[in-house]
Amino acid sequence: MDFTEAYKQTGPCYFSPNCRYLAIAVDYRLVIRDLDSLKVVQLYSCVDKISYIEWALDSEYILCGLYKRPMVQAWSLTQPEWTCKIDEGPAGIAYARWSPDSRHILTTSEFQLRLTVWSLLSTACIYVQWPKHTSKGVSFTKDGKFAAICTRRDCKDYINLLSCHSWEIMGTFAIDTIDSAGVEWSPDDSALVTWDSLLEYKVLIYSPDGRCLFKYQAYESGLGVKTVTWSPCGQFLGVGSYDQTLRVLNHLTWKVFTEFMHTSTLRGPSYAAIYKEVDEPWNLDMSELSLGDDFSHTFHGNSPDNAAEGASRVKYKLMDLPVSLPYQKPANDKPNPKQGIGLLSWSFDSQFLLTRNDSMQNVLWIWDIRRLELAAALIQKDAIRAAAWDPTCPPCCAVHWLSPSLHVEPFGCLLCQHSFATVRHL
Repeated sequence: MDFTEAYKQTGPCYFSPNCRYLAIAVDYRLVIRDLDSLKVVQLYSCVDKISYIEWALDSEYILCGLYKRPMVQAWSLTQPEWTCKIDEGPAGIAYARWSPDSRHILTTSEFQLRLTVWSLLSTACIYVQWPKHTSKGVSFTKDGKFAAICTRRDCKDYINLLSCHSWEIMGTFAIDTIDSAGVEWSPDDSALVTWDSLLEYKVLIYSPDGRCLFKYQAYESGLGVKTVTWSPCGQFLGVGSYDQTLRVLNHLTWKVFTEFMHTSTLRGPSYAAIYKEVDEPWNLDMSELSLGDDFSHTFHGNSPDNAAEGASRVKYKLMDLPVSLPYQKPANDKPNPKQGIGLLSWSFDSQFLLTRNDSMQNVLWIWDIRRLELAAALIQKDAIRAAAWDPTCPPCCAVHWLSPSLHVEPFGCLLCQHSFATVRHL
């Protein structure tokens, strides 16, 4: 594997959506590099240290959040002389995002007083009062024509539907939540899902005209929903809960058709492959080498065993059932307990999904929707912080995960013979 020279970086770093550029924050400067040559193609100077970077979807514009000021600056790669500066004054700016058309910027003020839509074409601005969340609670349709924004007024939650062409409010309807935690359009733009806070288990499906299509509540008197994710095909809705169970709803009846339990012990019979990360020491065979006495003495005095004691390589061992998984009991006297389904992601063909139970942060679960059972499990040495499916590999083997150590190790597919690389972040 080849590595480039090190470049200075003090803030966020992101690839452009078209994979042609790399944006790097260096204090108050924004450096844009060409990915092929890594040469600097643009250099912008902001008025303060850069806290946040986001590319427009067409990769022609980029915004920088200067949240200490607070202010947002935007730049154009095709028109270097063009610049945009957004300042909300006393209201402040807590978060900024691009609209799907890459020609509008949405900012949320401090204390969620208002959400402002800024036009880069007409320099006009439109306000939406009382947004529910700072960085959540805003969802766009797949075609980018409409936006759903959670708002709250008079101690009641609402969903506002806006046209992304004129940014006029097309409709507003109240939702039956105590404290809505978010909203998401379905992949086919036919329905909206919203769910309550962790203190109330409630998942609600609404049509765009405000009709409640289904209300789901798995249990009462317990911590509720933790993660909600649509499948790419739009036929399934995954709901991860604090009771360490993943429930999958179908789009026809909106009822649960399967539940996946995350138990601390895996038992048979099962076709699932259970892999455990193990260390294998490096074994160097020096018997066939003919070296002088002086060199041999020097080498043994600086051997890998002495210079890098404990040096090893990472391997995965196929485990036999039953297998006891590392489990951490959550503390009852602390807020935000480490339990429940904190990570949930679908494969690109909606046939598999991966999960992480926060009580077992070292274990990555991969479920088979066709068989409705566990397909594989990965037991890491360290906690898994993130995981993502690889779109370039077959769905059955396209997953990478991040844990607290930086290492690149070739690894075979969990379910077939394809190979890919796992990236674990130190």
